Amino acid sequence: MTHRLEITRAAADGGVAAVAPHSLGLTRKTTTVQATAQSLPISVLDLVPTRVGEPAGRAIARSVELARHVEQLGYKRYWVAEHHAIQGLACSATPVLIGHIAAATKTIRVGSGGVMLPNHAPLVVAEQFGTLEAIYPGRIDLGLGRAPGSDFQTMRALRRGLAQDGDDFPALLEELRTYLGPERPAQLVKAIPGQNSNVPITLLGSSDFSAQLAAALGLPFAFAAHFAPDALHAAAKFYRQRFQPSEVLQNPYLLVAVPVIAASTDAAAQRLFTAPQQRFLRLIRGESLELLPPVDSMEPLWSDIEKAAVENRLGAAIVGSDATVQVGLEKLVNDTHVDEVIVVTDTYEHSDRMDSYQRVAHIAVKVLATGDAYAG
Repeated sequence: MTHRLEITRAAADGGVAAVAPHSLGLTRKTTTVQATAQSLPISVLDLVPTRVGEPAGRAIARSVELARHVEQLGYKRYWVAEHHAIQGLACSATPVLIGHIAAATKTIRVGSGGVMLPNHAPLVVAEQFGTLEAIYPGRIDLGLGRAPGSDFQTMRALRRGLAQDGDDFPALLEELRTYLGPERPAQLVKAIPGQNSNVPITLLGSSDFSAQLAAALGLPFAFAAHFAPDALHAAAKFYRQRFQPSEVLQNPYLLVAVPVIAASTDAAAQRLFTAPQQRFLRLIRGESLELLPPVDSMEPLWSDIEKAAVENRLGAAIVGSDATVQVGLEKLVNDTHVDEVIVVTDTYEHSDRMDSYQRVAHIAVKVLATGDAYAG
């Protein structure tokens, strides 16, 4: 049970690099919904969830429709996660999905939330994202994590050394940045495409490890509070206090991923929330993770221990009516001084998911960010 939870927790360890404001997508362009520079920037994280018995193509088609929808609503970026060999999540080939979604949209930034760097050779990642940047210039983000996003057998199949514990992540990151940055003197291996593409890198994490690294390197940092909320406040404080200005970012830029479901009433939203609750329950039981329909009550489905575990993992969730969600977002901003919220919304019915993201877009206009989200 702990193993599967830690696998998912690790899937968020990554990073954001930006040559502000363009590379972070922090333009001063207004949208029909997010109309002021002071309103809270919002983005999307998608695990491309599937339902029981359906082909992956249907889930991917829903993701494309959602990306087009949130683009019109003024969301800043659309990120896709990386998970392997997990029934119910169709996000294993992350760069392929990014290209597919970028091709179906026009302006929204599309990227990884994130690529699990220890699973891949840095040169290959640089070539993939360098190619994406060449096709969709100025629209590609590279979020990086240091966890496997899979179990030990899958790690072996990915040819990842089982003795690795993530401690080599800083070295892998430096190698990757070499391939994406300007060519260095006597550099023997080059990423083509990729070299000098300066694809923005984001470090994601669920602990203070990546917060420390992002602060030291002067990179943006995204915290995975959508499944590991306990360390959020400590990591956010550590990142801001230890941040060192760099050539790519002069001020700290904190992104926080949180589960959000907005509906017409608190009761309606809480019922929709039973779908992700059931998925986390299946996760801790080691079962497949397909989305299941919402239920009137979770009480018959879980034990007291399972309830506590699920509620702990979803402790940062903001669920309710528009007014309730606004209060939750305002509290998140006040508590963490987050610069951008990455919204994670999984409901069984696609229409409920689309409606929730639309509601959040309108709510975010009323929420003022405390950080300087438009600083270079």
